[in-house]
Amino acid sequence: MTQDGELDALVRQRIRGLRVARGWSLDELAARSYVSPSTLSRIETGHRRIALDQLAPIARALGSTLDQLVESGRDEDVVIRPHHDDNRGITTWLLSREGAPIGMTVAKLRVDRPVPTDLRVHPGRDWFVVLSGTVVLRLAERTIVVRAGEAAEFSTMVPHAFGSNGGPAEILCILDHEGERSHLGPS
Repeated sequence: MTQDGELDALVRQRIRGLRVARGWSLDELAARSYVSPSTLSRIETGHRRIALDQLAPIARALGSTLDQLVESGRDEDVVIRPHHDDNRGITTWLLSREGAPIGMTVAKLRVDRPVPTDLRVHPGRDWFVVLSGTVVLRLAERTIVVRAGEAAEFSTMVPHAFGSNGGPAEILCILDHEGERSHLGPS
């Protein structure tokens, strides 16, 4: 099957799958998308080409977007492998993928280092929740202990750094673009 044929089959499968998951008949989807039930049936079964002017209202009716209907069905990148940075004492699992909200990065970090002495500043805000262990957060002159089950959110215009206390700590963090460069980029 050609790449176009594979994509075409994937879109048809997604349309039918979303319709069935909502418990809708072809008539119900037709009423919501303003595409006739017979046209929808032929689209789902591959007996009719899918036109863009039909696909947009179908996607909208199904609570989806064109991008979601046509995004690659390949799953070779399902497993997220950690990146170890021994120099910084951090292991990173980058959870955000292409298509994530622009300017936001979600990552899981295993921190196995004390709080660095050099505090950094960058525009934006950082947010993290401690999954296990204890994190020591330095915000200018303040030292804040954040334990498992607790979260922190702060302006990154305040000089800051974080490290673990008493062994490795794992955190789930949301970073803006500058936070990603500062915390996940090269040291």
